[in-house]
Amino acid sequence: MAEVVAVPLWLFLLLAALAVWTVLERLLVPSVRWAFRRRANRLLEAVNTRLNIRIQPFKLTKREILIDRLLFDPHVMAAAEAVAMESAMPRDLVMKRVETYAREIVPAFNAYVYFRVGYAIARGAARLLYRVRLGFSDEAALAALPENATVVFLMNHRSNMDYVLVSYLAAEKTALSYAVGEWARVWPLQTLFRAMGAYFIRRDSKDPLYRKVLERYVFMATSAGVTQALYPEGGLSRDGNLRPPRLGILDYMLRSFDPEGPRDIVFIPVGINYDRTLEDRTLLRDLEPGRERGSVLGTLSSTFSFVYKSLVLMARQRWHRFGYACVNFGTPFSLRAYIRETGTDFRALARDARFAAVDRLARRLMGAIAAVVPVLPVSLVSTVLAEDPSRAFSELELKAEVQKRIEVLRAAGAKVYVPRRDRDYAIGFGLKTLVLRHLAIEDGGLFRASAPDLPVLRYYANGIAHLFPGA
Repeated sequence: MAEVVAVPLWLFLLLAALAVWTVLERLLVPSVRWAFRRRANRLLEAVNTRLNIRIQPFKLTKREILIDRLLFDPHVMAAAEAVAMESAMPRDLVMKRVETYAREIVPAFNAYVYFRVGYAIARGAARLLYRVRLGFSDEAALAALPENATVVFLMNHRSNMDYVLVSYLAAEKTALSYAVGEWARVWPLQTLFRAMGAYFIRRDSKDPLYRKVLERYVFMATSAGVTQALYPEGGLSRDGNLRPPRLGILDYMLRSFDPEGPRDIVFIPVGINYDRTLEDRTLLRDLEPGRERGSVLGTLSSTFSFVYKSLVLMARQRWHRFGYACVNFGTPFSLRAYIRETGTDFRALARDARFAAVDRLARRLMGAIAAVVPVLPVSLVSTVLAEDPSRAFSELELKAEVQKRIEVLRAAGAKVYVPRRDRDYAIGFGLKTLVLRHLAIEDGGLFRASAPDLPVLRYYANGIAHLFPGA
């Protein structure tokens, strides 16, 4: 019994590694998982007591369960059967495709990641780059929202910072679920976005099977009351103007909506504007005729160059935040009330008639978004300079022209954000920002537009152009 058993070193190390793995898997990992789950549940209980719009159970359901529900949805199974028959493909292979799509789309919401990690990142990034302001919010109407309504925030799309900014400002009201494009499907962004409740979509996919899986997920989430955030424009504005609405996701929400059902859909228009959009020149270059789409390497190179220059300016104490970033929350819009008002039942319409009806509603919603886009200092000064780019203004003349635009906009009901409630300061701030960026040129106390950068000035002027009477 006291004999020594000799084993090779590699075998000993392998057995030791297996023993450590067993201890971790059976004892430590379950304990750590239980501790994290307990902390997440405590956080969720605390958060739900203060949120205006509570987190629905659907969002907390395990991801694998949601994927299974999507796989065995009758509509998805019927679509898979049809594809299998049309393409003479084995049904198992078609269902594998469906599973791939489902795993790609379905999020894995984690309340701890959303309200601790995501919120901290969003708050830090937004406040580092901008002077963040909540300009207008119809608090009385938001407080009166029905408890069982599905709330959908509809926003104009100015920058990829929109996700960060609105998530930060809306965190006191609810947890948002975004539809995120393929740009975010890179590690580690994909894992972070999925944990924050975002679902991934292929915006230009023509695959009918994929569209059916996406449609049924959107239906499941909407009918379960998940609070969502959508960009009806479908993509970033290239020239600063609002884009026509795209109907895909909105149509998925509406086509099976029962106006007599237990749950209403309430749309909240959200207007976003910046004194500086980080991507402004890149977006404008996309409009150049014949320009090929930039490579991922080129995009990363531009990004790192921008970050490097900013860090150098910080080190020299010459870096300034990029002006004001402002968000307005408009008056909620009830889908049930709209259906009663117009007599439209989306379920009863044929495809073409339904798309026409969805388009009418989408344009009305875009009008509500347009009405709450904030008017910021840079947009105002850019409007004056871009209207007459050859004219040189004294500072007093420029301020007088901007004052006139403010009066016109306020008379038209626009939401003009005046920092410190001081118009003189606001106009001076907008002018100083443009001069620092060399979009406006000062010469002998006179200010005029920089001719080479006139498209950039017009980009910022376009952001509020729709708010002027007659636009």
